[in-house]
Amino acid sequence: MTDTYKTISRPSEAIFKEKMSRFLAFAVPVKSVEEVKVHVEKFQKAYYDARHVCYAYMIGAARTDFRANDNGEPSGTAGKPILGQINSFDLTDILIVVVRYFGGVKLGTGGLAVAYREAARMAIEENEIVEKTVDEEFTISFEYPNLNDVMRIVKEESPEVIHQQFEMQCDMTLRIRKASADQLRGRLEKVDGLKIEG
Repeated sequence: MTDTYKTISRPSEAIFKEKMSRFLAFAVPVKSVEEVKVHVEKFQKAYYDARHVCYAYMIGAARTDFRANDNGEPSGTAGKPILGQINSFDLTDILIVVVRYFGGVKLGTGGLAVAYREAARMAIEENEIVEKTVDEEFTISFEYPNLNDVMRIVKEESPEVIHQQFEMQCDMTLRIRKASADQLRGRLEKVDGLKIEG
């Protein structure tokens, strides 16, 4: 499995119009299903007068946690086309919500699917796609006399230092790309009396 994934850098939006119906599309970076629920509720409240608030999301570097929701549209005409765009851009940690205001002219199932797909694509294209690494985080604790040894390893392996506290008992929380984590752990384990958690 690769240790990189693609996601969006910020929220973005787009509007797609078709036969008087308006499709407002929003792409939002998310990290968890709980976050998805919060955002979806916000959109449902903000656009309470809309006919449909449909969405799809993909979470996690493995891209195995996903869902598509048609919110009352004919089955497969809204959530699936939105999810299809997330997949065609190979994205994760993303939620796309498409709000539909009905314009009085029916689009048919084919027309609906195209409209939701186009709206989702436009919201993604309004954004910036970034590549991120799959990281591992762990905490180390060690005695103060070993600080120099630990700092030398940290400097050479260059993990991100999330937190550090230096007293008689020292603690550091480190984050490093998954591919480099084993090497960093292996070197740290050789430091006398050092403990690794996580």
